[in-house]
Amino acid sequence: MMNPTPAQLLEDHTTLSISCIDRIYLNGYIPGLQTSGQLVYFMTSQLGAKIPSPALLQPLREEFVAGVEAFARDHDLPWERFRKGVRKDTLAAKHRREFRGEDGVVFIGVAQEKASSFRAKKCLSPTGYVFFDFSRQSVAVNHYYFYLQDPEWGPAFLKVGSYAPYPVKVCLNGHEWAKQQLRHLGIEFEPLDNGFRSCEEPELLQEICNALGPQDVQSFFDRWVPRLPWPLSPQMRQAGYEHRLSIWQFELSFTQVFERPLQGRRFFEETIRENLDLGRPERVSLLFPTRLTKATPPPRSGYRTRVITSGVQPSLHVEYKSSHVKQYFKEGRALRTETTINNPYDLQINKGLENLPKLREAGEQINQTLLEIERASEGALLAGSELERLQQPTIEEGQRAPALRFGDLRVMALLEALCLWFHVPFGFRNQQLRTRVAALLGVEPSSYTAGKMTYDLRRLRRKGLILRIEGTYRYVLTPEGRRAAYFFTKLHQRILKPGMAHLHCDSASTRSGSGSMARMTRAFRNAEQEIQRMCEETFPQAA
Repeated sequence: MMNPTPAQLLEDHTTLSISCIDRIYLNGYIPGLQTSGQLVYFMTSQLGAKIPSPALLQPLREEFVAGVEAFARDHDLPWERFRKGVRKDTLAAKHRREFRGEDGVVFIGVAQEKASSFRAKKCLSPTGYVFFDFSRQSVAVNHYYFYLQDPEWGPAFLKVGSYAPYPVKVCLNGHEWAKQQLRHLGIEFEPLDNGFRSCEEPELLQEICNALGPQDVQSFFDRWVPRLPWPLSPQMRQAGYEHRLSIWQFELSFTQVFERPLQGRRFFEETIRENLDLGRPERVSLLFPTRLTKATPPPRSGYRTRVITSGVQPSLHVEYKSSHVKQYFKEGRALRTETTINNPYDLQINKGLENLPKLREAGEQINQTLLEIERASEGALLAGSELERLQQPTIEEGQRAPALRFGDLRVMALLEALCLWFHVPFGFRNQQLRTRVAALLGVEPSSYTAGKMTYDLRRLRRKGLILRIEGTYRYVLTPEGRRAAYFFTKLHQRILKPGMAHLHCDSASTRSGSGSMARMTRAFRNAEQEIQRMCEETFPQAA
């Protein structure tokens, strides 16, 4: 019996498939306290200062710090001073295990971290008037972490900076929010670390995950601000000095749980095998535990593709600018495809909280496109009519579509470049694809001109292999384009090139080997010798 393909493993052997927002990190900022001019106005209007001085901010900081310490004493809360080398998540897990409530502050932590704050320089005017010049600079200040157990969100934390402009960070988890909703409804489920292994009503679970929106995030923030010590008084907040939330980091995951761990492991091994040698991505490598640092230079185009092995567990990474897609096998049970958007501007999306649905839509598209490409890589078969249509000039909707002939160096480089994963998240432009085709052809980009690239894009589009995104100069592969690109590339890379190399190889392993390549080489040479012998017998003088 033949082993199931990766696509069959996904379709026939998964017990639960859930797409859900995972971690959300948010920035909280006060719009009226972002510039030095706004700070001066704040001190004159809210603090009643005739001369805006940095000394006016010190009492606010001391009052806030005293409030945090009093809050910890009044509620008998554990207090942690985070030290270098100790993971905050480890301490948080310890305190959460000891916490018995369903709603409240679990513990408070304090850490000195860098932040963009205001610094003042004392100046003297020509008339002897003293004033201060304020500027934003990076300084190390204390931040206070409030680790929370929320009735709607479960575990979360909120971090507040103690110096103006009082930055706030919020960390929430969409999977934990969904778990809380299931508990409220009395629906049984089995967790899978940060996710779900099973649920008695999977369709309702997906509906719950889809319902998570900006209003749920904002209600969490509005619920906790009045309950916690805050650097600005309620009167100042009512005067307009309230924090506004923006999206700092967003994760969306698609989890497919396999009925047996072996099947999931087989899928991932097949996926890696298919994508290690296809398309020669600029950076695809199998790495055993190693340290990647910020000094590791990304490719000029701003993306990297890596397969990393930690112990015996591989994970696949596709990176673009400051965002990336990660795929790994979770707890020996589920395939997790996870898009992390570290900067919404990478996707031309504003950071405002109201754009959370747009980020979810983009993340879902990226996750599904990656899975479609992986399915296409093992199902790249073309019917005879499709192959003939690609290799012959045709008329498509009244326009001539030039041929894409197999074996033509330019065509092979073009389709091989389409197998690269740089276009997975956002499509590709003329210049992006041109750089890669030129590299595969082994020529300078100036030799493969923009005009030639335009011609190639036109024939790809008329053959139905790519589509232009409406209103943009970006293109995406069609399902037919994926199959054609993988078929041509696999046939060329795995059969034609190694086959021709073996035919011209005269090594001992080729002469005595038992593999298919060695047998084919010996048969070809036997045939070549017989043809030569026939020629000598038929035309002895010419021989």
